[in-house]
Amino acid sequence: AEDERIATAIRIGGTSHALAPGLRLAVESRRALDSVNDYSASFYKEEMVGKKRVNHQLTLKMRETPFSVYLKFENPHKGREVIFIAEKNGGKMLAHGTGIEAIVGTLELDPSSDRALEESRSPITNIGMRKLLELTIAQWNTELNIPDVKVRYFPNAKVANVECRVFESSYAQKHKGVKFHMTRLYVDKETSFPVRVEQFDFPAKTGAQPPIVEQYTYLDVKPNTGLGDIDFDVKTPGYDF
Repeated sequence: AEDERIATAIRIGGTSHALAPGLRLAVESRRALDSVNDYSASFYKEEMVGKKRVNHQLTLKMRETPFSVYLKFENPHKGREVIFIAEKNGGKMLAHGTGIEAIVGTLELDPSSDRALEESRSPITNIGMRKLLELTIAQWNTELNIPDVKVRYFPNAKVANVECRVFESSYAQKHKGVKFHMTRLYVDKETSFPVRVEQFDFPAKTGAQPPIVEQYTYLDVKPNTGLGDIDFDVKTPGYDF
């Protein structure tokens, strides 16, 4: 039903709408995830949080149903761990730090609280490749009636050693309803998984490089490894909750 809605929106925007190929690529990628029940990955994110640029490298375990996330920080905050399971623990994420932070033990945090978002632009409920695609599809869908969009397609790009197809949209000037100056979706040629999305702000002045606002990257993705409840349990051996 969602794919039909997008197809209808593309037709309304025009059969040759510039964003149509990007939406089709995103839908193709989402379909590739339909058979993925769970996965582990190396997760990298670069974000502007307020006026601070934040970089994180994490180990991720992800299960689609029930929506479950395990994160282990590799750099910085090495050893910090976070678990979130939809409709469990009162909707709270469970987190602990290391060193002095470990003294307070495991914390229960609202995913949208200021404490949980100190170094992140989005709550843990938005994590994962499927969520990444859904947000990108929703963005491009709302931009179908925005004028002056410029698009580019790169059929032979790379993220690390992963060969990708990349669709890019950009706007020369700000418009109502346009959140980012430029958006790039990277899709793995072999698996069709979405391995990276980049969002850029408008340049401060003409000719300047647009600053990255968000960059989310999923590498070393291992799908359908059979992750179960034990992988999202604070009592799991090897976890330090």
